[in-house]
Amino acid sequence: MNILLNGETKALPETMTALELLDHLQLTGKRLALELNGHIIPRSMFAQTQINENDTIEIVHAIGGG
Repeated sequence: MNILLNGETKALPETMTALELLDHLQLTGKRLALELNGHIIPRSMFAQTQINENDTIEIVHAIGGG
């Protein structure tokens, strides 16, 4: 399955949820925001949100500072 992740084509081994994608990318537990096809997905919905062929995903990491 192919998706567009942060502007680059990424091949995934199988269909997965947003939570499984973050685990696959070793981002589980990180402070981040996930946008799927132009919509921000709440963290509480990651396990129920299916990633499909040709989806566009943006992942943004939260960085603290002052």
